[in-house]
Amino acid sequence: MEPTNYIPEDPAFSLKGTIAQWSSYLALLLKNWKQLLVAAIAGGILGLGYYWLVKPTYTARLTFVVEEAKQSGGGVLSALAGQFGVDIGGMSGTSGVLAGDNVQELLKSRFLLKKVLLSKSPINASHSIAEDYAVSYGWQAKWSKKTGIGPQNTSFPIEAKVLSRVQDSLLQVIMKQMLEKELAVSKPDKKLGFFELNVTNQQELLSQSICLLLIKEATTFYIDTKTRRLKINVERLQRKSDSLEYLLNRKTISTLSANRDLLNVNPAFTTAGADVEISNRDKVILSTIYGEVVKNLEISKTALIQETPTVQLVDQPELPLKKNKMDWWMAIGIGMVIVAIGVGGYLLFFTRK
Repeated sequence: MEPTNYIPEDPAFSLKGTIAQWSSYLALLLKNWKQLLVAAIAGGILGLGYYWLVKPTYTARLTFVVEEAKQSGGGVLSALAGQFGVDIGGMSGTSGVLAGDNVQELLKSRFLLKKVLLSKSPINASHSIAEDYAVSYGWQAKWSKKTGIGPQNTSFPIEAKVLSRVQDSLLQVIMKQMLEKELAVSKPDKKLGFFELNVTNQQELLSQSICLLLIKEATTFYIDTKTRRLKINVERLQRKSDSLEYLLNRKTISTLSANRDLLNVNPAFTTAGADVEISNRDKVILSTIYGEVVKNLEISKTALIQETPTVQLVDQPELPLKKNKMDWWMAIGIGMVIVAIGVGGYLLFFTRK
C-alpha cells in the first residue's frame, strides 16, 4: 500500500511558551531602546512639521426648518373656489421633486452652487467667491502656469452669465471639491423637520458666506418652485381684473354722459333712450363680471399665502467659526507613536534571528 500523507497537527497552546515568546520580543526592543528613542524623536519632529504645514479649516454650521402647507386645510377653500369655477385643489398640489427630504439634495445641486460661487466674495469685493476659493487652495497660480489655461481663464467674473469652456471646467473642479469634502447636508432627527448644513473651508469668511448664500438661493428657488403655478394664476387674474376695471370706469363715464344728454333730447324721438338703456345694461354686465373676477383673485391670493412654505433659520454661522486643526502636542505624540511602532515592527520581524 502507498503511504498516506497526513496533515500535521498544530502544536498545543502553551501559556508558558507564549509568555517566553513575548518576553523575547520585549528583550529585543529594550536592547534596541536607543534606536526606538531616536525613531520616536524623529516621529515627533515629523508630527510637528505636519502641524505647521497643514492649514486649519473652518466649519460654518447652519440649522433650519421647513414648514410646509397642510394638505388637509385646503378642503373648504377648494369648495368655495369651486363655486366660481376655480380648481384650487389642482393648483395647490405640493407633491413633486421638492416634497419632503428632497430639500437636502437641492442644497447639493450644481445649479445653486454655481450661483453661489459666482457671487461677490466677502474677502475682496472685486472678486467672486470662486476666484478667492481657488486662491486659498493655491489652484489659481497652478492653473495659470498650465498650457491651454492661462491667467485669463482663472478669474471668474461676478454673476457671469456665460463662461468659457475652460472656466466652466475649472468651476466644475471647485464644485467637485466642495461636494465631496466640504459640503454636508443632514437631518439629525428623522422624526423632526430640522435640517443641518455644514460648509468647511480654509478661509473662515468663505465658509460663512458660502453657507449663508447657499441657504438663501435654495430658499428662493424652493419657494418659487412650490408656488409657481399659483403665482401665474394670480398674475393672470390680476391682469384681467385691471382690464375690467378700466372698461367699467369708461362705461360708467359714458353712461353718465348719456343720461345727461337724455335730458336735453327732443321728446319727439321715441328711441332716444335706447343708447342709455344699452349703456346701463353693458355697465351691469361688466360690473358682474368684474365682481366675479375679483372674488376669484382674492381666493387665489389666499391659496398662494397658504401654500407658500416657510424656511426658518434656527442657528446661523457666527464668527469665530469652529476651527478644525489638531493640537500641536497631539501631532507630536501621534508622530512619535507611529514611527516608533514602525521601527519596532521592523526590529521584530526583520532583524530577529
